[in-house]
Amino acid sequence: MLKKISVLALAGMLALPAVAAAGAGGAASSLDAQIADLTKQLEALKAQMGQMKKAQDEKLSSFDERAEAWDLASRIQLSGDFRSRLDSVTADTPTYYSAMDVADGMLTMWKSGMFGAQTNTTFTAANVHNVMLPAMSGMPAAARVAAFAGMGYTPSPAQEFDNDTVWTNRFRMNIRAKATENVEFKGRLAMYKEWGMQNNSSDSSFMNGMGGGPFMLSSLGFDGTSSRQTSNNNLVVDRAFVNWNNIGGSPVWFSIGRRPTSDGPPNHLRMGLDERQATPTAVMDYPFDGISVGYAYNSLFGLTDAPGRVRVCYGRGFEAGPDSDQNKTINDVDFIGVSWDIYKKGNRFAYLQSFAAMNMFNVPDNVTFGNPLEFARWHAENTLNLYDPTDPNQDLILNRANLGNIYHTSGVYMDKYQNLNYFLAAAWSRTDAQGVDEMGTSLLGSWWDNPTDKDGYMFHVGARYDIPNMPLKLGAEFNHGTKNWIAFTPGHDDMFQSKLATRGNVYEVYGLWDIPAGEAVSKFGKAFMRLGYQHYDYEYTGSGFWLGEPKDVDELANDPMNAQFYTPIKDMDQVYVTFEAAF
Repeated sequence: MLKKISVLALAGMLALPAVAAAGAGGAASSLDAQIADLTKQLEALKAQMGQMKKAQDEKLSSFDERAEAWDLASRIQLSGDFRSRLDSVTADTPTYYSAMDVADGMLTMWKSGMFGAQTNTTFTAANVHNVMLPAMSGMPAAARVAAFAGMGYTPSPAQEFDNDTVWTNRFRMNIRAKATENVEFKGRLAMYKEWGMQNNSSDSSFMNGMGGGPFMLSSLGFDGTSSRQTSNNNLVVDRAFVNWNNIGGSPVWFSIGRRPTSDGPPNHLRMGLDERQATPTAVMDYPFDGISVGYAYNSLFGLTDAPGRVRVCYGRGFEAGPDSDQNKTINDVDFIGVSWDIYKKGNRFAYLQSFAAMNMFNVPDNVTFGNPLEFARWHAENTLNLYDPTDPNQDLILNRANLGNIYHTSGVYMDKYQNLNYFLAAAWSRTDAQGVDEMGTSLLGSWWDNPTDKDGYMFHVGARYDIPNMPLKLGAEFNHGTKNWIAFTPGHDDMFQSKLATRGNVYEVYGLWDIPAGEAVSKFGKAFMRLGYQHYDYEYTGSGFWLGEPKDVDELANDPMNAQFYTPIKDMDQVYVTFEAAF
């Protein structure tokens, strides 16, 4: 509008001399010529204004399109973290009998005729259980030791395993976006690998016929360890789920997908994380796929200002796949339970968790165990004639089977007094043993025992002191597990062995130092180093697993019937240092 007024004013100024000249008797033709010239100039100005308006409209349209693109991009919230870690570990093993050696010795005794007129063709788990073991159980342990020694079978000597330096890199990227006002997606991709390795250096296959390594049970590559144990440099899905919040305008939500069930409280304290990460760990550090329905409240049992939330959860721990009704040998493994934030306000947090793992398997997905009895027959014949991969009695592997249920209940209490963070946790596990596999092994039962239900217990305490006016935090933790303790912690963040799964004691001290690298550039920004030491003192075998009877580590060499499928650990010392950045 201002430009139009300016143009008209200009036209008026140009016309004044012409008007004056006409009043003075100037020629009419001269006035007409000036008016015609002025008209041409006005038309030219109009054309220029039209072009300017068109260009302005195009710019505004382009700006609108970019604004829309910016709005679409702003819906996606990205963050991440990177950790480089150096570990040094030394582990001592006790003297023990190998299951392979004991199976070979049993076959030799079987063929000798001391248990009747038997041949190696009937050397099966059922016959060993029904004929041989009852007779051997009546022998004193010292007599069994002498019998096996007479055949040349003696315990494997104690050894020391060490890895002076093992470096790892871990990169994780978090994604968060809303589909609608009340439907939100959250995800996390992860890459976790060892320097110079495209697999897990601690993993040791049992199919070589020689038994598994000392770190075997904590590095089994099944679904619960995906993205949590070192593998290759691929990005894999660690978490991916959708929340439907405020259903019907009430504090109720529904969630489905790959669950956020790792790195939860109280583990975040020693990990250097200021906020609780996902569902509390307690003794469920196990990424799985499932569903939860939750309810949030602000008062509890008449107490006002007592916020919390409760969830009912269901998940799938193992998919058995399709099979005919006639040939079906194994069922799916499912989880169902309750996760209850009893009280959650500020630094104070009280939590209770109870769940059941139904139809537990003996051999996880993507894992292969050898069958010592079938290997013994193979060794005795010194031929492959007995190896028939289509025959479940001659395929040399321990075939998969459901063994029963496992129940868990645990609780955590956390708080902070001035600069001291502290927590107390306790847990109970119980087996509901309902079956055996082809070796006769059951939940926490050896293959010569009838399945029985067993209880295990664990407690975990710790504290972290944040030194005032210094970028330094110091912490210490202790946990103890009993003989029959079972933890669901394959997603642990310990390098080799899950400390919360230990049947024995674990001591840990650590320090966290916030790097003086300037101000954080975002709310996610953080950079620190962590130095720690762990000492594992194992009292019983099988920590972290539910198959086979736990045996006293100090008694393994006193009886061949205490034979182990893998190399047991007596104690382990580990030092670690990390460099970590969140962004």
